[in-house]
Amino acid sequence: MKTTGQLFILSAPSGAGKTTILKKVMQKIVKLEFSVSHTTREPRKGEKNGVDYHFVPVEEFKGMIDEGLFLEWAEVHGNFYGTSRPAVLEQLKKGIDIILDIDVQGAAIITEDASLDSVSIFVAPPSLAELERRLRGRGTDSEETIRIRLGNAGKEMAAAEKYDYLVINDELDEAAETLRAVLIAERSRSHRLPSGEAIDLEVGR
Repeated sequence: MKTTGQLFILSAPSGAGKTTILKKVMQKIVKLEFSVSHTTREPRKGEKNGVDYHFVPVEEFKGMIDEGLFLEWAEVHGNFYGTSRPAVLEQLKKGIDIILDIDVQGAAIITEDASLDSVSIFVAPPSLAELERRLRGRGTDSEETIRIRLGNAGKEMAAAEKYDYLVINDELDEAAETLRAVLIAERSRSHRLPSGEAIDLEVGR
């Protein structure tokens, strides 16, 4: 009977839609929290500090590395990203499932850590051509940034075979339902109800 929370890893190439999918799923599943990563990149339009990311200066980020405050960290597209170790472990101890929205580098670090019980999920677009269309359509990135992201997308998608689950985001609602089903199935596998509560088969005997 599992009494601690489950650590979920969610990765995807930039523009694959994982953030949109995750927001839809989190509206339907209780006791599931999103781990807000730290980053040195500038906020995009509409992003809020402490909600989407913890936006910090490079020197502060490097200081956190030196103090061992990250479960994982990586430099992606010229910016640093990291997952807070204290914040994640505290929530897991409370029995709350945590989902990390991290890149393939960070995912590899966490899945190789024997002290962490993690489940990895990769969200992929139906094709690289569709990914390019989505990146250009959102109008938030420069041409140089788009080229960088597309250049990295092929390598990122090649890593999908190392993940426990693969979700193709061709149709948004279907992809969201697939992700929700994975999360619920993993709760059942660890002898927990869809609500996240532990199942005690001894009760009532």
